[in-house]
Amino acid sequence: QVQLVESGGGLVQAGGSLRLSCTASGRTFSGYTMTWFRQAPGKEREFVAGIRWSAGSTYYADSVKGRFTISRDNVKNTGYLQMNSLKPEDTAVYYCAAEYLGYVSTSSRAYNNWGQGTQVTVSS
Repeated sequence: QVQLVESGGGLVQAGGSLRLSCTASGRTFSGYTMTWFRQAPGKEREFVAGIRWSAGSTYYADSVKGRFTISRDNVKNTGYLQMNSLKPEDTAVYYCAAEYLGYVSTSSRAYNNWGQGTQVTVSS
């Protein structure tokens, strides 16, 4: 099992930026796919972005493409989600998830390791 802890959420005005961090502990992060999901009140959890362990291949939901950037530092066992040009519809609890996959799955059911979530609120 991998323990994940997110940080970096907060309140920001529309058009602003935030950077979320996800730090892993418990066992080596090596080989794990890392993703970000989000869940707004009354909505299902949705895929935001994902990054493979090797080659750093990245994938994004259409709703965030061009505004969000996912990255990782495998030495620090930490992943990041840089969020720019934030919109009120980005308001949600953001979760980091990781799993030993050879690919990025956009389904939350593929991941057994989750962080506690961090709130992101974008005001208009």
